[in-house]
Amino acid sequence: MAGGLVKYRHLSRKSSHRKALLRNLVTSLIEHESISTTWPKAKEAQRLAEKMITHGKKNTEASKREAIKFFFRPHDILPKLFGPLRDRYLSRPGGYTRVLRIEPQKEDQAPSAILELVDGPRDMRFALTAKTIAHIRDKGHKINDMTAANIQKVTRFRADAENELEAMVEKFADLAAEGDAGVEEVRKKRVYPRLEKSR
Repeated sequence: MAGGLVKYRHLSRKSSHRKALLRNLVTSLIEHESISTTWPKAKEAQRLAEKMITHGKKNTEASKREAIKFFFRPHDILPKLFGPLRDRYLSRPGGYTRVLRIEPQKEDQAPSAILELVDGPRDMRFALTAKTIAHIRDKGHKINDMTAANIQKVTRFRADAENELEAMVEKFADLAAEGDAGVEEVRKKRVYPRLEKSR
C-alpha cells in the first residue's frame, strides 16, 4: 500500500545515493574498525555491518559472493572480513558493532556518534572500563556492581582479556600519575568557512 510505514531511515537521499553512502560507511568500518558519523547514519550502517560480519562467519561461497557484491573494494576488505574478524567473532552470537553517542561534531549540531567493532583494538567501552578501574584503584574504593558488569561484558568473548585489561589499566594509571603537563587542548575545526563581511 502506498504511503505505508517505512522500516528504515531515508537519510534525505534517493535510494541509490543512500545505498552507496551505507556501503561506503560499512567499508570504512571494516577497514578502520571505528568511524564517527551522524547518529542516524551510524544506526543504519550498523544493520548492514552486522549482516556482512555474519556473512564472514558463514564463510561459504555464497556469502563470499554477497560480500564481493556489497563492498566497493572487495579485494582489500575480504581478507580481513573472512580472516581476523571471522576468528574474532566466531564464538559471539551477535552484536558485533556498537554505536556510542558523542557531542555534535558539525556546526549544524547534527547528533553525532561513533560506530565501532566490539572486542577490537579501538574498543571504546574496553578503554573506558580500564580507565574506571584505574581511577577506582587510585582512590582505594571497591569495584561497584556497574563496573563489575562492564568488566564482565568487555572480557566475555575477548581472547586473553584479563591480561589486555590489566595492561590498559596500568597504562591509564601511568597517564594519571604524569598529570596534564604538556597536554595540548584539542580544538574543533570549522566545518563551514568563515565568510568575510561584504560591507
